[in-house]
Amino acid sequence: MRRVTAAQAAALVRDGDTLLIGGSGGGHAVPDALLAALGQRFRDSGAPRAITALHPVGVGDGAQRGLGHLAQKGLLKRNIAGSYVNSPPVGAMALADEIEAWSLPQGALSQLMREMAAGRPGLLTKTGLHTFVDPRLGGGRQSPSAREDLVELVEFRGEEFLFYKPYKVDIAFLRGTTADEDGNVSMEHEAVTLEMLSEAQATKRAGGIVVVQVARMARRGSLHPKMVKIPGILVDLVIVVPEQEQTFLTPYSPAYSGEVRVPLDDIPRLKLDARKIVARRGALELFPGAVCNLGSGIFTGIANVAAEEGCLDAVCLTNEQGNVGGAPASGGDAGAAMNPDAQLDQPYQFDFYDGGGLDLAFLSFAEFDAAGNVNVSRFGGKLIGPGGFINISQNAKRVIFGGTLTAGGKPKAVAQVEQITFSGAYARSRGQPVLYVTEAAVFRLGKAGPELAEIAPGLTPDDIAARMGFRPALAPDLRVMDARLFAEARMGLAAEIAAKPRKPASARLAELPA
Repeated sequence: MRRVTAAQAAALVRDGDTLLIGGSGGGHAVPDALLAALGQRFRDSGAPRAITALHPVGVGDGAQRGLGHLAQKGLLKRNIAGSYVNSPPVGAMALADEIEAWSLPQGALSQLMREMAAGRPGLLTKTGLHTFVDPRLGGGRQSPSAREDLVELVEFRGEEFLFYKPYKVDIAFLRGTTADEDGNVSMEHEAVTLEMLSEAQATKRAGGIVVVQVARMARRGSLHPKMVKIPGILVDLVIVVPEQEQTFLTPYSPAYSGEVRVPLDDIPRLKLDARKIVARRGALELFPGAVCNLGSGIFTGIANVAAEEGCLDAVCLTNEQGNVGGAPASGGDAGAAMNPDAQLDQPYQFDFYDGGGLDLAFLSFAEFDAAGNVNVSRFGGKLIGPGGFINISQNAKRVIFGGTLTAGGKPKAVAQVEQITFSGAYARSRGQPVLYVTEAAVFRLGKAGPELAEIAPGLTPDDIAARMGFRPALAPDLRVMDARLFAEARMGLAAEIAAKPRKPASARLAELPA
């Protein structure tokens, strides 16, 4: 292992290389100094050209950092990512067809890193069937010039699957907290660990170069072996950035890295507005012992509501980046969590999700339609990407979508979504219960599409239909939404959850004596 500068590491990237980028969202374990150095090299010299950027999770601050450093015409040829929401400049290049762009499920890409590390042919999964990732609906392409088939529809043992092809990685930019003199890397101050190990293994198997950005160096043999996330045998180069932030918004929070547990009173209380009403209504679905995912967006507010109501410990909230328990963070820090009980590597979290481990999935919608389809990936002239949405929504036992009924006066319930990120028909075929929660009404997926099941006090079905792009059917048990959702006072949610039946355990456990 050699210690070099960011500029020296960036100089190793050649024309046409595939660059694998670790990290997540708004700076979570993102090797930003390396990406900045590569962007600066291109501005200074016009090299390298036509590289492929591959990153399972979106990386950026919503402006110029993260992948935004590479948003330069000629530098990027193609981008393959779980999300573009953190890097709008690259999304804009895709929409202008200045690069070849695909957005694929975050979980599939994360798990694919492990398949690549082992030299297996690729990833075989049902994740993405009947969504825009399915080759019959576009194959995840997000620009006209993206012509290669990165995903194949295959039949295996009489069932349909999607096959995600592997990639040959030339160089990887990864990140940790501490590196010792042998290149062993720990991640003790990071908010997430992701698939850093698999990415390093996949790169080395392909004969590529692994570069890791860290905050500090340590003497040989001083790192506890259980703390090492990337062993030195996989690390070629290390750069040291003492000022690296934990996220782009938070220089350092020991509550994110699991070193300190903050009091629940430190978790901010939400102001009463449409977003809090939606989060509160989602929280009414909680039950004792429920294992839940809070996707980024409006439903991250459930963690704040649960903390305010004193019932955060009654359930287990998780996020796809690997945090189990605690309170998933919101806003630009989404992906982190305060007070997590465990921090898993991301591929294992998605294994759990894909295996049906989630009792409840709380996910945002950008729009939903008359067939019950949901779109979060591309709408209103913006390229967002699915992130972990497809893995989570397809495999949870029950899924609750949340959002406001309108945005800027325009309906978010439309006749037909622009892009299918969740298929209502596929959910119905598998008997998956689905709710669509807004501040004015709640819908549930019926035989033909969303049915109006709850309505805010003082509104009529005609009022709701006037704010929509289609007229929903009325559920036979249509009722008024709980008045507590709209009041300033706490709802008494802790007692209500405690009174519900607990998540059933294995019948075999009942054989044990009390």
